[in-house]
Amino acid sequence: MNFNHLFEFLEELQKNNHKDWMDAHRVRYHNIRDDYLKWLMQLDVELSEIDSDYYPTPKKKILNRINNNLLYHPNKPVYKDHFGAGLDKRPNTSDFYIHIGINESFLGGGFYTPKSPTLKSIREAIDYNGEVLKAILNKPSFKNTFGEMMDDDMLKTSPKGYTQDHEHIDLLRYKSFAVTYDLTQSDVLNKDFKNKIKKVYLEMLPFRRYLNKAVSV
Repeated sequence: MNFNHLFEFLEELQKNNHKDWMDAHRVRYHNIRDDYLKWLMQLDVELSEIDSDYYPTPKKKILNRINNNLLYHPNKPVYKDHFGAGLDKRPNTSDFYIHIGINESFLGGGFYTPKSPTLKSIREAIDYNGEVLKAILNKPSFKNTFGEMMDDDMLKTSPKGYTQDHEHIDLLRYKSFAVTYDLTQSDVLNKDFKNKIKKVYLEMLPFRRYLNKAVSV
């Protein structure tokens, strides 16, 4: 996979973000997309070799659409500035997300703004054994890799059904349970990129397993 070609395409697309340009470069887009999909499918196989509980991702579900959803976000550009891909996509569990773009690239995982039933299940797990999640989050190698969980739109008070003095109130206030690892363009272009992904995947695995168990019981 030549990621230089991917970045070059995305840069040109953002300068010409309209259907006429995309139609004129449709073959080029499909060639890059297909190359990247093959690369991801190989990564899918390699991740299954290091995780005994890995869920092989169906080919059609790996890559997200490059079109923005203008129905709900009419002011967004027609096309995204990145390629988004999800792996280990077992239904109703967290996935492992790869975001390669011209403005930002990162690896992510967990649940970002989950629906109410999922969030309720995670909070119930924290109420039961939140110390397990805290141990995962506070592990030095985990903190060095991801820092803190994403704290978008955290509650300022306790969620319904929990008191302000709950021993895990700091976790219960989260509305997303997700972490990210930032990538530079140099990281993506490096020949060791796949190994970096696998290292981050393994570091994130206990966190995702805790969440997956929370929503499966």
